[in-house]
Amino acid sequence: MSGDTVVEIGPGPGRLTMLLADAAGKVIAIELDDELYGKLLLFSRIRSNLEVVHGDALAYPYETLGAFKVVANIPYYITTPIIFRLIEAKGHLRSMTLTIQKEVAERIVAGPGSKTYGVLSIAVQYHSIPRLEFIIPREAFRPVPEVDSAVIRIDMRESPRVRVPDEKAFFKLIRTAFAQRRKTLANALKPLLTDSRERLLQAGIDPQRRAETVSIEEFARLAEVLRQ
Repeated sequence: MSGDTVVEIGPGPGRLTMLLADAAGKVIAIELDDELYGKLLLFSRIRSNLEVVHGDALAYPYETLGAFKVVANIPYYITTPIIFRLIEAKGHLRSMTLTIQKEVAERIVAGPGSKTYGVLSIAVQYHSIPRLEFIIPREAFRPVPEVDSAVIRIDMRESPRVRVPDEKAFFKLIRTAFAQRRKTLANALKPLLTDSRERLLQAGIDPQRRAETVSIEEFARLAEVLRQ
């Protein structure tokens, strides 16, 4: 980590922040809370490589940074929006090491055939390689939260996992397929494709399957059929 630029989102009292500042080349700590921001400023006076930003992490211009990594205990209520916002800066982002709700971590790393596999799984895995590192039981925190946590490592890919003709259309296809995940693909895709059964067969996908069984590669193949 020496020499790296590390962004910490929601540093709170700054315990992790100081450890990061000891190990990284530069740390950018983004804190929304007024009182916590004031306390973090005191740390920046004794750590020349620590920059404290007062603001919303969702609005931060990550694209203005060079190469950077994220290490953070993400506030659970904004986990998904934060991850998607960071992925938007994929040209600069190298990795994310995050403490998040266990159920969200399981959704991110899930594969086809799992009940937790869905749009979030595909969106993250399309751009990155996620790994669930370990579980943190709720009893490890004070006060004790209602859910267990997990540490997840997300390494950004140099290029997407699959090649698709149109990313916007690709993800619209996926969202439509999962919107009614208990339906067969042929029925779930009818709002998007009047000839969904025929298109699925052209892509080599059984129309009776459900979205949760379809791999990213198969969705990419279907997207290619639709382009043609």
